[in-house]
Amino acid sequence: MGDMKLVVFGAAGRMGRMLVTTIADTQGAVLHGATDRPGAGAIGKDAGLLAGVGESGVIVTDDVGKALDGAGAVIDFSAPAATVALAGLAAERGVAHIIGTTGLSEADLAALAEAAKRNVVVRSGNMSLGVNLLAALVRQAAAALGEDFDIEVLEMHHRHKVDAPSGTALLLGEAAAEGRGINLGQRSVRVRDGHTGPRTPGDIGFATLRGGSVVGDHSVIFAGPQERITLSHHAEDRGIFARGAVRAALWTRGRAPGLYSMADVLGVG
Repeated sequence: MGDMKLVVFGAAGRMGRMLVTTIADTQGAVLHGATDRPGAGAIGKDAGLLAGVGESGVIVTDDVGKALDGAGAVIDFSAPAATVALAGLAAERGVAHIIGTTGLSEADLAALAEAAKRNVVVRSGNMSLGVNLLAALVRQAAAALGEDFDIEVLEMHHRHKVDAPSGTALLLGEAAAEGRGINLGQRSVRVRDGHTGPRTPGDIGFATLRGGSVVGDHSVIFAGPQERITLSHHAEDRGIFARGAVRAALWTRGRAPGLYSMADVLGVG
């Protein structure tokens, strides 16, 4: 079948450059296109040289449609509005859409679900193998432990992260909610301040920390009577997200249209 042709959306950013590097190192994948926002300094430059992996022959463009032509998949770690717009373009061209964007609203998610009716879409709040294995363990633990075990999700990221809770924290919260058979939107506690009263049994709490250069630390705490279980993941390098995203892109080849997760890609759902 030949190498799968991949497009990096936002190729000049930190994550974009890492994706270009990862594609260059991955057997069965080849960089086909690279984009950046109109007016960006990277426009017209070689994506491989920007990433430090040598000349690739792929020039960064602001013409997303042109970059997608002939591609097998596009990898997208951008912003919600850009991701939703890209979903429509990718669906029109039958280019699988790999989404690592976080901070998506309910309306954004609905738009992605609509695009997935006619295209292959893989979306995850975290693309790493370890986090998705963690989510599977959280789901199992939540199902096994009763409501006398309170669930708290604790996350920390670098000072520049703009959304909270993180997409990974929400992914883990969803896993816990699925294990308990409850609706996370109805049973999550995102903020505690002032005189909050006692904790409501069965709720899933979130705590957010920001500072320094932390790539991503996540823990799910099951606090029960006289005992506590903590399941954790610590990301040490953003390369884990790039490797997971490229793996997801390769997995989409030959798949039917639909909305998939990294649990589907890794077979840990």
